[in-house]
Amino acid sequence: MIGDDATLSLPEVVIYTDGACDPNPGPGGWAAVLLTGRHPQELVGSERRTTNNRMELRAAIEALAALRGPHRVHLYTDSEYLRRGITEWLPDWERRNWKTSRRTPVKNQDLWRRLAQLMRYHQITWHWVRGHADSYWNTYVDRLARAALAREHGGRNAARQQ
Repeated sequence: MIGDDATLSLPEVVIYTDGACDPNPGPGGWAAVLLTGRHPQELVGSERRTTNNRMELRAAIEALAALRGPHRVHLYTDSEYLRRGITEWLPDWERRNWKTSRRTPVKNQDLWRRLAQLMRYHQITWHWVRGHADSYWNTYVDRLARAALAREHGGRNAARQQ
C-alpha cells in the first residue's frame, strides 16, 4: 500500500462500476466510468458465459488496471458482493490461503487475487451506492454494462431487463 505522505501527491480519480448478467449464470457485460478531468472515460466488455458477480469484479479490475501510475481512487459500486468482499472478507481469505470460513475454495478466486494486486498499487476508498436509485453515474454504468451485454449477445438478453 502507498504511504500516507505519497498519497497526498497522487492524482485522484472517481470510478463507477457495474456488471450485468442475464440469465445468471449466462452472458454478461461489465462497465466502468473513470471521472478525471473534463471527459469521462468509458470502459466496457462482455463474456459469453459468466456470472453477475464476475462481471462486477471485472468492472473494478479493468477500471483500476486502466490507470497509469498509482492514484487515489474513489470507487463506487452497487455490488455488496464486491464491496464487502474487498473491505471485509479479503483479509480472511488471504490469511486462510484463499479458503472461506467453511474451508471451501473462494469463488472467483482468480479475479479476487487480481483485484488484491491492484489494491496494493492504488489508495482506494470503496463506496456502496444503491443500485437503480438516484445516482446518475451508477445508472449510467448500468446502461453501459447492459449495452455491452446486448452488443455481444445480439440484444436478446439485455433488452429484457431494461
